[in-house]
Amino acid sequence: MSEHKSAADLAAEVKRDFETKHDKVKEIAEKALAEAEKGVTASGTTKDLADQAIAGMNEAKARLDEMDQKMARRGEQGDRHLTAGERFVEDEAFKSFAGQTRPRGRAIVEVKDITSLTTDAAGSAGALVNSDRRGLQVELPQRRLTVRSLLLPGQTASNAIEYEQEKLFTNAAAPVAEGAAKPQSELQFEDKTATVRTIAHWIRASVQILADAPAMRSIIDQRLRFGLGLTEENQLLNGSGVGQNLTGLVTAATAYAAPGSLVATTQVDIIRLMILQSALAEFPPNGIVLNPIDWAAIEMGKDTQGRYIIGNPQGTISPTLWGLPVVATQAMGVDKALVGAFNLAAQIFDRQDATVDVSTEDGDNFTRNKVTIRAEERLALAIYRPQAIVYGDLGRVA
Repeated sequence: MSEHKSAADLAAEVKRDFETKHDKVKEIAEKALAEAEKGVTASGTTKDLADQAIAGMNEAKARLDEMDQKMARRGEQGDRHLTAGERFVEDEAFKSFAGQTRPRGRAIVEVKDITSLTTDAAGSAGALVNSDRRGLQVELPQRRLTVRSLLLPGQTASNAIEYEQEKLFTNAAAPVAEGAAKPQSELQFEDKTATVRTIAHWIRASVQILADAPAMRSIIDQRLRFGLGLTEENQLLNGSGVGQNLTGLVTAATAYAAPGSLVATTQVDIIRLMILQSALAEFPPNGIVLNPIDWAAIEMGKDTQGRYIIGNPQGTISPTLWGLPVVATQAMGVDKALVGAFNLAAQIFDRQDATVDVSTEDGDNFTRNKVTIRAEERLALAIYRPQAIVYGDLGRVA
């Protein structure tokens, strides 16, 4: 069989071979049955042919069963989502590097899935929590990364994003009489530049770890790759824009001011007014960002009879408030809230996906038999409409 045939083609070929041999056995059997009905005793040659045909059919059946099993196993493996660490240790470049008796030089592998998605798609946060990971006997604590999923995704091949930030929109649209002058609306923009920033860190380990794939996978998944995500989430929210920092959502957001002379008496009321403030600016919100402590305080709220107002200790529904998803992250300050149309307000531009770099040539690694493992990514955050995000105090802490 040709080495270039696909698995499906090979399976079809094996199946056709089995069917051909099965038909041959059937033909011989029918011929022998017809002769027996006429009282003719089957000859030795006919019996030999039948035996050979049956043997050939059994052999083809065995091949067909083996092919079915391989296809089933391949399907099961294809359904399993590999973690970044697993893709790293299974990459041919890394295998070639680690397979040397004395590894020298470096190996670079793009792992590509620093993200906050919670689906089963490649690059989802599910890759961070794999129930079958065995590199470390005890799972290390991890924070769910979710802010990125609220934002519009993007890619760039440049080191900076030049864009126009919307400053003001005055809507003067009105009914106009025939022949009369039409009113002029105002839409003001300001030129902005979002510079691509690098987030990186590294660790040093024994060179023997190159031969220990489970440990390598755990280090990448549990610490290096996840560490990038923690810093990324903090930058997306709180980056000051100074030096090598991104300009974060909190830094650029519009300050909360209760609209319509409405008065808030609880933290839940304040969040509702933040939603209203964003909606009045014509940007329907798509999410709420809170510190886990504040979200717990809201969920623990009870009425005068001790019944939970919105919390449900036995509930399994995703956190929501006023119909919007709640993102609980420690990157958000305590007693603070961020509400807005994040998908309209800002966009992430990934310049370089998470990359893992392994080298034995750093510092005194050669003499100490050590290896340096580095992880880094590059991205920019463009904030188009600051009015679409509202930031303020919850008033829970005096």
